[in-house]
Amino acid sequence: MTQWYGDDFIDMRAEVGLLTRNVKYRGDPENSAPNQYGATIFLHSEGDDSLIARLEYIELNDVGQAFKVGRYAVHFHMIGAVHKSYCKGFGTHTSFNRAFTLHGTHYMRLINNVAFNVKGHVIFIEDAVEKKNHIEGNLIIMAKRSWSLLNTDQTPACIWITNPDNNFYNNACGGSDRYGYWYDLQIHAIGPHANTNVCPDNERVGEFKNNSAHSCGRYGLRIFHNMIPRKYPCKSITYDADYLSKNETDPYWQNPAITANFYDLVSWKNGRNGAIAEKVGDVRFHNFKVADNKMAGIEFSMTDDHGDNTTRINGALVIGKTNNTEQALENASPHGIITPRNDNFRVDGARFFNFNWNSITAAFSSCSHCWHDQATDSGVRTVRFSNLTFDSTVQRKIYFDTPFKAIFLDEDGSMTGKGAGSWATPYYPHHNRTECETNITYYGGVFCDNTVQVRRIAFWGAEPAQ
Repeated sequence: MTQWYGDDFIDMRAEVGLLTRNVKYRGDPENSAPNQYGATIFLHSEGDDSLIARLEYIELNDVGQAFKVGRYAVHFHMIGAVHKSYCKGFGTHTSFNRAFTLHGTHYMRLINNVAFNVKGHVIFIEDAVEKKNHIEGNLIIMAKRSWSLLNTDQTPACIWITNPDNNFYNNACGGSDRYGYWYDLQIHAIGPHANTNVCPDNERVGEFKNNSAHSCGRYGLRIFHNMIPRKYPCKSITYDADYLSKNETDPYWQNPAITANFYDLVSWKNGRNGAIAEKVGDVRFHNFKVADNKMAGIEFSMTDDHGDNTTRINGALVIGKTNNTEQALENASPHGIITPRNDNFRVDGARFFNFNWNSITAAFSSCSHCWHDQATDSGVRTVRFSNLTFDSTVQRKIYFDTPFKAIFLDEDGSMTGKGAGSWATPYYPHHNRTECETNITYYGGVFCDNTVQVRRIAFWGAEPAQ
């Protein structure tokens, strides 16, 4: 169903995919299922473009072999560049080992395929060297856990991504046991391509536009562990301005952050979040739409210190619950956006609707995973906000979470109503000032005008003798 919120809407209609095709490729109809041993298509050659595979509008059924490494439904294996190849219009259902694997393969096109009831990661980008692949218009339904593949296949994704330099457009994922799109970026290339001179978690990020995910067991989009793109991925990064001014020609010290943009994700009814980013550099989420997620719409856990650039959310539509929310959500306590446990983060242009049940439901929460990671320092990080809107049902704007020490800087007054440069922070007795008001129910603590400054003070290595 499509639901409107102000001048915007979220489209939550169910996807429909056609699985049957006139050309059929299948395993043994009697023995494949009980043995999880199906047919496979394996493509391998001596190198770049020495193989051309143009496969389209084929029905695959009872495919993949669950207990054999490399025996996937369709496997492009260590070919290199395949500019002239593609898989288009497949209808793949009941696969015991993935649907499409791209292993040591670049420039492959997977377009307008349907995959249903697949064990393990459905589209599998394997060794973290694969780049420039074009994955567009695919519908993936019911990615199922597998106990016979990699450890990560016990928490499968519709698309598992080990190198970020690939492109994803207009894909839809529904009903995955765990994740929709999982950027599981590696420190270095792995498997047969193991190479310490390849550093995927610092490489440029390809395009991610107009994808959707819903009804996933955990996250619609998960960026994990790191995504810190920079000019020289395997070189150290620095923001020593004084050094740069004197050594402008040093190529290894001029290693600026590269912006990674994610556009127009629609993510709803997931078991935890619509989207989560773990530790990221200059990563920006643009115009995301999230609804009915049990823990949060969007969450950032940590941001890297990347100079003047700011990790950010731009223009999100964040809905606590819609009119077709299941009863189970009533027992959850979702927050619209959970902010990270360090600085360099901004939220601009977010719109919030329907956060109006139980005592801790709120548009914002703070200090991602601080309740879980007691090793975090004392929190008290500053997050910046502007151009926010809240509908009349939002009964709590902020729920400050453990350790209850965040600082929210309202750059234009749209959060606090106290004008540009105002503040919100948890309540402590020393925050009782004439410039501040206390409203724990709505603002989670105190909010102050711009005649005061709220700052973090930290003491490191203090000893009683000092």
